[in-house]
Amino acid sequence: MLRQLERLTQPVAIAGGGACAIAVYADAADRAFPATDLGFEGVACVDDAARAVVLLIDLWEATRLPRALSWARSLIDFLHYMQFDDGRFVNFIVDWRGRRNESGPTSFPGGGFWQARGTRALAKAWLALDDQNALTGLQRGLAFIRESRDVPADVRSIHALMAVELLRAGRLPELRPDLVRWCEEIAASRRGDVIVDSPGATEPHLWAHVQEGVLADAGVLLGREDLVSVARRSADAYLAPIIRGRFDLPTVQPYGVASAIHSIERLGIASGEHEYIDLARLARAWFDGRNPANAPVYDRATGRVHDGIDNGVVNPHSGAESNIVGAQALLPELIVRMSPREATA
Repeated sequence: MLRQLERLTQPVAIAGGGACAIAVYADAADRAFPATDLGFEGVACVDDAARAVVLLIDLWEATRLPRALSWARSLIDFLHYMQFDDGRFVNFIVDWRGRRNESGPTSFPGGGFWQARGTRALAKAWLALDDQNALTGLQRGLAFIRESRDVPADVRSIHALMAVELLRAGRLPELRPDLVRWCEEIAASRRGDVIVDSPGATEPHLWAHVQEGVLADAGVLLGREDLVSVARRSADAYLAPIIRGRFDLPTVQPYGVASAIHSIERLGIASGEHEYIDLARLARAWFDGRNPANAPVYDRATGRVHDGIDNGVVNPHSGAESNIVGAQALLPELIVRMSPREATA
């Protein structure tokens, strides 16, 4: 996974220093290609760079591998370049010269997911590295987030996750009322017992669906058993059957599986129920062939996580998101297996 991310990482000189970003998509031969799902958007984005920063800092904190730290810092430089002075992030660069896409449908300033992920990554950098520039960017990005209303639950869950991490570390105690409000918004976004992702939705999308895990963590931190109970009911009704059914859906991407693993595992820790830990183990096995394709999605020989399974067939592409979230889902294994020699190769 880290090997594939290394292949996809390129410098962005205009962002200064050793700044770099990660190519958003790559085909089976590792040829990078841009995001064009809603028209041309660009070659690399804040969404991926921010999640990679979180991954690499987690890896560095567990192993103290120098390469993980230097790589994270290079991506943080890119995040600073992509944030305006008013705190808003744009998402894509349109080319490797670093020209920012300031008007695309998935790149406009302050868009939900990239604003949330970029700000959370800077919070992570401040907490782990005592990075004062990251604190400045965090404060700017957070001011925009705190003023935002009518935020979909899937985006709000990233805000809440960031607040949990900061409050656990004893930082920014003023976020506690925000966390309460954000969690109550998430808990109220339900159809029956199941937490959905946006207003008007009749069922969740698995991709980026981490609300149950966020409510579990926040419920413990805030002493709110009601939030944990909401998370348990939703996980039992929605996530558990999907995991037991081997993620037998028309399309499943690694981010969807990683999101399910996150929620189920955090719920197991919050509740003390071993059933959830067992479900997390079953969900991780999706990467190694416990899936409708009966084939590995993570090719351990080449270090590639493929881009998912469509109608029972593994997608041969292997882009940034798949490898970042795959590494996060399998992080305990990665930490055990990683050596300084392998990490710097």
